[in-house]
Amino acid sequence: MEPSAHVDTFARDHLPPEDQWPVFLLDNPDVTYPARFNCATELLDRAVESGHRDRPAIWSDVDGKPQATTFGELLAMVNRNAHVLVDDMRLQPGNRVLLRGPNTLQMAAVFLAALKAGLVVVPTMPLLRAKELKQIIYKAQISAALCDTRLTEELSRCTTQGDEFFCEGLEQTLVFHDDVPGSLEALAASKPAEFNACETAADDVCLIAFTSGTTGAPKGCMHFHRDVLAMCDLFPRHVLKPTADDVFCGTPPLAFTFGLGGLLCFPLRAGASTVLIEKQTPETLLQNVERFRATVMFTAPTFYRQMAPLIPRFDVASLKKCVSAGEALPDSTRALWREASGIEMIDGIGGTELIHIFIAAAGSEVRPHAIGKAVPGYIVQAVDDDMRPVPAGTIGKLAVRGPTGCRYLADDRQRKFVRDGWNLPGDSVYIDEDGYVFYQARADDMIVSAGYNISGPEVESVLMQHKAVAECGVIGVPDETRGQIVKAFVVLNPGYSGDDKLVLELQEFVKNTVAPYKYPRVVAFIDALPRTETGKIKRFALRAM
Repeated sequence: MEPSAHVDTFARDHLPPEDQWPVFLLDNPDVTYPARFNCATELLDRAVESGHRDRPAIWSDVDGKPQATTFGELLAMVNRNAHVLVDDMRLQPGNRVLLRGPNTLQMAAVFLAALKAGLVVVPTMPLLRAKELKQIIYKAQISAALCDTRLTEELSRCTTQGDEFFCEGLEQTLVFHDDVPGSLEALAASKPAEFNACETAADDVCLIAFTSGTTGAPKGCMHFHRDVLAMCDLFPRHVLKPTADDVFCGTPPLAFTFGLGGLLCFPLRAGASTVLIEKQTPETLLQNVERFRATVMFTAPTFYRQMAPLIPRFDVASLKKCVSAGEALPDSTRALWREASGIEMIDGIGGTELIHIFIAAAGSEVRPHAIGKAVPGYIVQAVDDDMRPVPAGTIGKLAVRGPTGCRYLADDRQRKFVRDGWNLPGDSVYIDEDGYVFYQARADDMIVSAGYNISGPEVESVLMQHKAVAECGVIGVPDETRGQIVKAFVVLNPGYSGDDKLVLELQEFVKNTVAPYKYPRVVAFIDALPRTETGKIKRFALRAM
């Protein structure tokens, strides 16, 4: 590895042993980068140098009116923010910084500023509760946080001594999206508009993206500066093919790598613009396509299905390309959207471990029932339990290699995700003779609902904290709208009645303990859970119910 620019070497020190890494396919002109560069500089400064200074970079909604921030304005904003991180917060290259905020101009600028300063960004979804934040803060040994002023309530529990979620190592928090004295904006106002980016190595860690495993324990996926560029230079270049005239829009949070790529990095790399709106519904997303003349959309199948009947109410003639990821795309949803909009969706499989989409197809390359083919730069195969390739048309475990791949932060589960140099995302697929990949199911017990990954055991552990619950089992069940929904089978303690009132009480209990999207939408009360002789819950038996 290239000598690190990090003063704080925690991230590099806690990479898995190199013999546990996947094989990286870097002998490819698309991903041939210099030994040292900063990905924020490559995304933003290079766009300005290429003549995009006065072109819109980020569109916002300000008092109901579209407002553009140009590439030049964004660069000055990022540089001033970076000065605050270094000059006022005294953060050093390699320090991990928790980032908490919705999809806004301010969130994007803070994200890029932290990268430019050589920090390791740890983005978190706005819906996460103090319990989940504490896990992340301890795992990544985070000492500083940057938080949207409207999302401080849960984070404040991590900074309050005496609170059960207090994190001793979290030493400083700075709010943004506010102009009060001491806020990021107030401090940045007097800073210079120029900033010398940290000269990071291509293989310095710049991002730790957390995802939940089936045990509920968070896994930190560590990505290098080169990985951020690679995600911009493969799927977009070969499948999406954006131009500087494109306007991106969509729903995934910037804290998801799906959103980070599709709504920030991809447009910046192309010299295009992006619409960042905090809260989107199917109706407002279509409204914003009309208002901002958006041409490229990123969202989950659930949204496409809900938007299809609404299309006649809006002028969406500007929309040209629609990307679906985050969960399996039902054929019925693809057909419904094509009939309503006239657009053939670009389906894709990606993952936090590989940072973004590695299987996809667009336009005439789309084949019925298939996700697509390996994005150029990646190779995929279906394998058996012994990692032997299975014949074409035979169901096996999806295995992937490319320029990006899994490197968990100090986690024994690295050995499960990477075997024999292959990434194993946990999907069952079959691949035809032409290389098209056909998704079958998740190979584990992860529940994927409306694009969110939800751990059944984590929901179980929350429900078990309620006084009425003796034991419980949580699974995902098929749902036409969301793909899957969370269903809880609950055995009650004596003295409690399994009525509608208790259902609502349990649902609210989960919502108030962990991110609300994890709550069980269906609760069934049963006398006993089916278990194996060793005491494990028979989840297949629950599914059969």
